[in-house]
Amino acid sequence: MDVFDNFTRLFLSVWEKGILGIDFFQILVGLGIFLLFLVFRGLISRLIIKKLEIISKRTTNKLDDTFVKSMLGPARFLPIVLGVFFASYYMSFTDETREFVDNINRTLITILIFWIIHQIIEPISYILSGLDKILTRELIGWILKSLKILIFILGAAAVLELWGIKIGPIIAGLGLFGVAVALGAQDLFKNLISGILVLVEKRFRMGDWIRVDGIIEGVVERIGFRSTVIRKFDKSLAIIPNFQFAENAVINVSKTTNWLISWIITLQYDTTVDQLKTIRNQIEDHINNSEDFDQSIGVAVRVDKFADSSIDMYVRCFSKTDSWNEWLKVKENLALSIKQIVEDNKASFAFPSQSIYVEKK
Repeated sequence: MDVFDNFTRLFLSVWEKGILGIDFFQILVGLGIFLLFLVFRGLISRLIIKKLEIISKRTTNKLDDTFVKSMLGPARFLPIVLGVFFASYYMSFTDETREFVDNINRTLITILIFWIIHQIIEPISYILSGLDKILTRELIGWILKSLKILIFILGAAAVLELWGIKIGPIIAGLGLFGVAVALGAQDLFKNLISGILVLVEKRFRMGDWIRVDGIIEGVVERIGFRSTVIRKFDKSLAIIPNFQFAENAVINVSKTTNWLISWIITLQYDTTVDQLKTIRNQIEDHINNSEDFDQSIGVAVRVDKFADSSIDMYVRCFSKTDSWNEWLKVKENLALSIKQIVEDNKASFAFPSQSIYVEKK
């Protein structure tokens, strides 16, 4: 009996002292409170959030749908924060332990607040998408990514401050490190600034056909912080540093409103003056009477010069279509019509030739 009594007293002593001065009964009750909030977390995700999703889907506005989806994570994290808070305040801690537990609660609340702020950016992106005429879609994406990174940094700094870690020396150290990195990564920053200029000035967007003479020609697939990805017409992929688009002239072929046709037609020297005038007038009449060309921009058909082996006639006009494929058809039809006009007037095209005279002795 003495042994049993000693074990009972020892068991009750351990039960009352528990862990860190908290008896096991309080620990069990605290765990029960926390588990209760975990169950509540499940109810939130299954009932409340689902109900909000159903309500948001009934509206034609997609802003509320985006907001509900963005709040899923914080809503599921909230019961955990509340569970830890109520469970910890039920328990009796020593002063030192209580300060540590309070810091844990403050940390969880801080994380929750910054998480909510971070998630609100998603609905903001939906609002900013309506400003695509002022800001490009790519620039909006850059701004939102930068905001998310800034919120994460501020949240981390707030948590460190809660635990007594001074961020001033860290920022100073990062500043010196940043200067060193900047000196060694000038090209990186040059490309970054160039990319921002491309987006702000709207030089091109994803899907545009662009050409930079001597560098690249193709369709833009992605505009990144450092480089732009372009799909060339042979289907190969080119990654071009952004500074190339800031330092060189960029021709946005996709923005072409009227495609230009500019030709030199070479006729033989035995073509008479009457033939030249007739050919010129018929080509000009064909262009002016065709619905394929925009006559308001200007049509030019003129005898240009006497070349080494031909009489050159200059033809210049603009198609109405802004489609490259349609322009090819218009250009082909014009070429066939010009050839028919030349043949109908009994004239011939010239080709480069050279006469050799042999002197007999």
